[in-house]
Amino acid sequence: MGLFELIWTVIIGVVIGFVARFVLPGKDPMGLIMTAILGIAGSFVGTFLGRMLFGRSSYSAGFIMSVIGAVILLLLYRMIAKRSA
Repeated sequence: MGLFELIWTVIIGVVIGFVARFVLPGKDPMGLIMTAILGIAGSFVGTFLGRMLFGRSSYSAGFIMSVIGAVILLLLYRMIAKRSA
């Protein structure tokens, strides 16, 4: 992953965190910074999933794959937060 792809993933990720929270409404015990981190991590998960599914090493997650990755992470976060509560 080149520098431009990394920067693009981070920029998309910040927006994606907020979109994932909108897609999965409900009370989440995380603040805005954690939401942004969730989106950035979701972009990386989306990139990983895209590379696994499409078999291209140069694949970089777009909007939809980033949302899917962030939603997956948000669901996992909710499961973990529910267990520890």
